[in-house]
Amino acid sequence: MDEKVKVACLSVFTGIALTAGKLAVGLITRSVSVLSEAAHSGLDLVAALVAYFSVRQSARPADEVHRYGHGKFENLAAVVEALLIVAAGVMIVVEAVPRLYGPAQLARLDLGLAVMAVSAAANLVVSTLLMRTAARTNSPALEADAWHLRTDVYTSAGVLVSLAVIRFTGWHILDPLVAIGIALLIFKAAFRLLRESLGSIVDVRLPEAEEEVIHAVLRGHAGKFVQFHDLRTRRAGPDRHIDFHLVVPGCWSVAQVHDLCDTLESEICRQLPGASVLIHTEPCRPESGDCYLCRVHISLAHCPQQRCGREERGEG
Repeated sequence: MDEKVKVACLSVFTGIALTAGKLAVGLITRSVSVLSEAAHSGLDLVAALVAYFSVRQSARPADEVHRYGHGKFENLAAVVEALLIVAAGVMIVVEAVPRLYGPAQLARLDLGLAVMAVSAAANLVVSTLLMRTAARTNSPALEADAWHLRTDVYTSAGVLVSLAVIRFTGWHILDPLVAIGIALLIFKAAFRLLRESLGSIVDVRLPEAEEEVIHAVLRGHAGKFVQFHDLRTRRAGPDRHIDFHLVVPGCWSVAQVHDLCDTLESEICRQLPGASVLIHTEPCRPESGDCYLCRVHISLAHCPQQRCGREERGEG
């Protein structure tokens, strides 16, 4: 089974167990913050299912319908997950605001404390695993799922602290206040996920650090071509798509140009896993000024005919 699918399965099973536990304890304790956490975990479970099916879909090779692969299914899944996070936040606020005016008396706080502690610990382990796998595989769907669970860690810890304070002080107003605080954290996480996922869907360029990797590879072979231009990059799920124009000496053979392109592609792909590189090659044209760059960067020894550059410029 694929690594991404395995961790997505783990997230699903964790979500089922924690949602059931929080819901049961929330009904027993009558705590809106615990019930809010149950709703949060329930949507985490839905998000985990979305992530599971999206990573399975994105792993499929390109076909006749999706010739660029299925990577954007993960971006779409991340958008769905972000919207689910927003829904969870709205549900929490709707439940918590009325409690501000008449806080309910809570019961069996020991059960609430126990389930929140277990939830925070379990989600911390699973979210850390998801984040590491997402970083290693460049998976936006797993990253979104990881942020779901990491938010759950923070909120469970917050509820844990508030229940402990309520138990020792009797300040029941803390219950809805903490629930609203949880909602604000949820909205923040949703905004971040939406911004990043929608950016990939509308073909935002790769981050500057990644584009600098491409520039560094090309600079490392600057003496073998005239120039490059029209660099374009975009992201589709875990995949990166890169294309640019490469100006080469007009006297080179097709085999020479092909070997150079293969070298550039392999080095870019080695440093940016999951990259698909398309290079459009062009011959240098003296009338456009390319040969000035040839004189600076490329020795005539690279050409099969030593006099090709001079002859093209009419120098004899």
